[in-house]
This record gives sequence, C-alpha cells and structure tokens, in this order.
Amino acid sequence: MAGQTAPFSKFEWMIAWRYLRAKRAEGGVSIMTWISLIGITLAVAALIITLAVRAGFRAEFVDTILGANAHMTVFNSITVDDSGHTSRVMEDYKEKAERIRQVPGVTRVAPLIKGQVMANNRQYNTGAQVFGISLEDLKGIPRIASGEDQIGNIDDFDRGVAIGKGIANTLGLGVGDKIKLISPNGTKTAFGVSPRVKVYEVVYIFSVGRYDIDGIRIYMPFKEAQSFFNREGVADELEVMVEEPEKVDDMALDLLRAGGDRTVLWTWRDASGAFLRALTVEDNVMFVLMSVLVLIAAMNIISGLVMLVKNKGRDIGILRTMGLTEGSVLRIFFICGALTGILGTLFGVILGCLFALYFDPILAFVSGASGGQVWDASVRGIYKLPALLQFKDVMSAIALSLGLSFIVTIFPARRAARMNPVEALRYE
Repeated sequence: MAGQTAPFSKFEWMIAWRYLRAKRAEGGVSIMTWISLIGITLAVAALIITLAVRAGFRAEFVDTILGANAHMTVFNSITVDDSGHTSRVMEDYKEKAERIRQVPGVTRVAPLIKGQVMANNRQYNTGAQVFGISLEDLKGIPRIASGEDQIGNIDDFDRGVAIGKGIANTLGLGVGDKIKLISPNGTKTAFGVSPRVKVYEVVYIFSVGRYDIDGIRIYMPFKEAQSFFNREGVADELEVMVEEPEKVDDMALDLLRAGGDRTVLWTWRDASGAFLRALTVEDNVMFVLMSVLVLIAAMNIISGLVMLVKNKGRDIGILRTMGLTEGSVLRIFFICGALTGILGTLFGVILGCLFALYFDPILAFVSGASGGQVWDASVRGIYKLPALLQFKDVMSAIALSLGLSFIVTIFPARRAARMNPVEALRYE
C-alpha cells in the first residue's frame, strides 16, 4: 500500500526524476531547472574561490611576518639620567641573550643594532633601515637566507652589506656594486654633530616577499653596525625566534623573568595584530556577502518548483486519488529541489577547486589579457596573491549550499502536498 511505503522509496525518486527531465511541452520546467543549477554552481564556486584567496592571502602575509621578522623582540625600557639624557640600549646584551636562550621553546636569540640612514647610489636616494646582525644569526632568518629571488652569496656578508630587492631596484644596484650610507647621528665635532658617511659593497640581495620590507631594509655586520651608529659595546634589542610562533604569548612571562629588570617584550602579534584583526573582520564580512549570493541562487529553486507544482497540478490530483499520501507528494517535490541543489553544489565545488588550484596561471592570464598589473605589490604589501584551498572552507561551502537548498525547497513542496485533489482535478 502507498500509505505503508517507506519514506524516499524508489517510486518517489522515479517520479521526481521524471518531473525534472520533463520538457516544457510536457508541463516541465527544464529551463528553470537549468537556471537554478547554473546559479548554484557559480555561487558555490565563487564562495570557494573567495575563501581560498582569503586563506592564501592571510597565510602568505603571516608567513612573511614570521619568515623575515622576530617572533618576539626584547628591549630595555627607557631610562633618564641626571642630565636628562634618555637611553634604552643593552650593556649586558650577551648575558641577557644567554639567559633567554635557556627558556624552553626558544630557538634563536640575536642581538641587533637598528638605525635609520639615507642610502645613495649616484643620483638616486632612498630612506633605509639598517639591521646590525651577525652572519650566523642572519642565516637563521628563513626568508632572508633562502629563496628563489636571492642574489649573491650570503657567506660574503662579513665584508659588505645585504640589501632588499626594492632598494636594489630603486638605486639601480647589483651584487658587487657600492652603496653609500649616510647617518645623521655621526661624529661629534666642535661645530656640532657631523653626519657619518660610509661606502659598502653590496654582497647579497634578498627578497622576503613583502614590498615594505624589501624596499627599506639593509643588513650590516653586527660589529660594523656598532661602530657606524656609535653603539660600541651595546645592543639595541634582542631578536627572539621560538618553535611555535602562534603560542608566543604563552611564553611572555618566562621571557620577562629571564630578561630581568627593565625588560620589555614586543611580539609579532603586537606589531601586526591590528592588521590581522582587520583581515578577520573582512573575512567574516566576505563570507556573509557570498552566503547571500548562494541564497539568491538557491531562491531560483523556489521559482522552478512553484512553476512545476502549478504545471503538475493534474498529476498531483491523480496521484492523491490513487492513494498517495501528503508526505509522499512532499518528498517527491523535495527531491526535485534537493537534486538541483546537490548537483549545483557538486559542480560548484569542482569548478571552485579547479579555479583555486590553478589560480596563479589564471591570474597571470588575466594580467596579460588586460595589459596591466592586476596585483600591485606596492598597495597590497605582498608580491603575489596566492590561493590556499582548505578542506574546512570547502566543507563550509557545501554545508551552506545544501542547507539553503534544502530549506528553500520545503516551502513549495509543502504547497504541493497540501493541494486538494478535488480542486486540482475540477477544471481538468
């Protein structure tokens, strides 16, 4: 008996499939079905691509932070002497660095000298930030020591300086060329402070993947930096690298204890936290906006099913008089809408994943076809826009699409189930 048939029986799937394949002349709505299918496919693909690009941008940005900067910076608080002179340099930097190295989870501690200079080559000038560091510690910075775009030999660092690719391009420098560095805080004379000017050989050109770093950073041997910036016997700060940068805040108390009095910490989250929080807000807003797009696409299912119910009113009346229950009718039309949502989601996942996996060549093609630079590193900060396909993002898109498709399908399916068979057959 029909009333005793289990839900979603074979005949319910057969009738639903028959209705979906029906041509317009037979009372079907194949055109509306195709529109719904294409709409959901494109919406799901757009959602997956957006999530992949969002994840890729965030991962690349964080990687450039962790790969070219200290996970945590340790420096002294400012002191003021009787003459009003302020200072924050570390006289005991060697002892403090050794104590911090003993903290569990710390992988490297590097004393640094920092200073601002004017870099010059012939008629070209640019502002730069000098980092005084030892060769061994420089090799411990992942994005500086290794990479496809690095030029020169890092082992020659002790006889020159290493400069970022942006500085090299601005000043027209290559490995073996000379760069003039001018510091306003030079030697003291009877007539005041005379700027310090010195020429160095460029022995290494690096690229960390960040436009703002490559365009201003210069690395100088630690001893030479102490002399150049009048920091003999002291360091400005300690650069600390840890095993798990994401848990750097959990180590803060141990590092403060190891550092001793006047120790101040500045983590990579403190330096870039505002930007990362802005990215999180943008991520959430983009997900909501793309979810609305999926909802709009899913709403086409309602239009198709409403037309299908209207065109199949006579069939519904006949099926009901033959003993088909309201539940069976509801499930038949629910299957019609759900199949559209499932197929659209499947095709959308395939399209979105393929687009994300081949995002780089696609972006390169768009740049070439448009005749311009689609991705401007000077504005976005990083040189490329990567796409990172994550399983959780794909599952979020699938869950959202199927959930919305199933929900919107229920309403026209209920309308079909509650149709009075007598009214449906009265004018047939």
